[in-house]
Amino acid sequence: MPPLDRVVPVRLATVADIPRIFAVRTGVRENHLSLAQLAARGITPDTIASMLQTADCAWVCACDGDVVGFSMVDLDDGVLFAAFVLPEHEGRGIGRALVEVAEAALFARHATIGLETAASSRAAGFYRHLGWQVVASLDGGDVRMQRHRAPR
Repeated sequence: MPPLDRVVPVRLATVADIPRIFAVRTGVRENHLSLAQLAARGITPDTIASMLQTADCAWVCACDGDVVGFSMVDLDDGVLFAAFVLPEHEGRGIGRALVEVAEAALFARHATIGLETAASSRAAGFYRHLGWQVVASLDGGDVRMQRHRAPR
């Protein structure tokens, strides 16, 4: 697959994107969760719809009209809690673009933002590459990472 143009097409997610958001989330290799596992954690189409209708908290990247990646944040808590790209679209700048738009939304409200991920995951390396720093080790092999807003 050819690389994307320098400008990755990221837009605010809508309720109409929810089926593809779930297709991306269940289509990843690392940190894979099935629909049943997501539902057991309270992550359902209805809960995502409620979030999208309440706040501008999720973004998607669509290539040729098809959502291939997404990111989601908790604006109140200042947390990036989801950033996923389908494996066949990795390495094209999609993940970076999705994280950057999520960070911008979080930094508009918070000086310090956070996330949690598995310490040994590729995601942890990706976030470190983007400037996130590990601030705590958590149970189960996870780490808490933070990033601070650049001085204005």
